[in-house]
Amino acid sequence: MICETYEIREEGSGDQARLTTYLISPSEEIEIKRRPLIIVCPGGGYTFVSDREAEMFALQWNAYGFHAAVLRYSIAPAVYPTALLELGRSIQMIKEHADTWGVDSDKILLEGSSAGGHLAASFGMFWNRPFLSEKLGVASEMLRPAGMILNYPVITSGPYAHDESFQNLLGGQYEAMKEEMSLENQVSEDTPPAFLWHTNEDGLVPAENSLLLALAMREYNIPVELHLYAKGGHGLGLADERTMGGGGYGIEPECQSWMELAHRWVKEVIMK
Repeated sequence: MICETYEIREEGSGDQARLTTYLISPSEEIEIKRRPLIIVCPGGGYTFVSDREAEMFALQWNAYGFHAAVLRYSIAPAVYPTALLELGRSIQMIKEHADTWGVDSDKILLEGSSAGGHLAASFGMFWNRPFLSEKLGVASEMLRPAGMILNYPVITSGPYAHDESFQNLLGGQYEAMKEEMSLENQVSEDTPPAFLWHTNEDGLVPAENSLLLALAMREYNIPVELHLYAKGGHGLGLADERTMGGGGYGIEPECQSWMELAHRWVKEVIMK
């Protein structure tokens, strides 16, 4: 495995902003020369970047035969669009190194959990906005993601909002921009396909966040797959012992199927 860390520095970036790659080493014995890559954006309410939704996710994607990278993006007091620019710069970096890293540059996906899901989905909505290409100095098409994997994501700033995430993301821009950051209202024909999962018992980020996005994507006939599990709280990670939190939190057998379902979705929708 090729595991390297790169500093990411955009206007407003914090010292912790970095991209860590988890690349499957090439081999003459293996026929596959280019692989999809999943950029993992952990959650944390835009106040921290969760370890429980970072490296272990990347390693699981490696086990499925995909490259992965973990983006530890800037958090409060950094405000929008700093993290979005960092994600865009990460995509640019990966595509520029696609030949040497063995990446299929047309199959770079964004995975985000909770507030990281908001970041990933934001990029899915805004990747072709002129301000992004202008600030990053690249053509919009270079920033196009192939798909989104959204784990119990923060999506809406409406009645079902996790308001703290939006306050941390927007800071002094909160009142002026919170409606624009309600992503179910930003879906367009250019939004990439998405796999979403949530739990009905999530008391922090209600399941309506995923439901609203799925409904909006259906209006545009964009491929979307949604799994709503009956049990389980927020921030389950892999829902097993590998990402168990304090006091044994996060073990939910019913939800442990989500990663295999996401893997199947990538193969059937993105790699077809």
